[in-house]
Amino acid sequence: MRWEEHIVIDPAVRGGQPVIRGTRVPVDVILGALAAGERTEDLCQAYALCEEQIRACLAFAAAEIAEGRYHAVPH
Repeated sequence: MRWEEHIVIDPAVRGGQPVIRGTRVPVDVILGALAAGERTEDLCQAYALCEEQIRACLAFAAAEIAEGRYHAVPH
């Protein structure tokens, strides 16, 4: 999966927050909803997205973690 085809980071859109291309839907909103147990089908319907765009959000998160782009959380 090439998340770059579906995720864009543009300073002119939501302050440079990663969003799904062609929308203003932030990646973190989709990831948070998935973590909370929302179904892919429901997210697709709620945000007018396709399943591939949802998977791109997951691929983006995985790539960011693989690159070490995260911060330690204090105990």
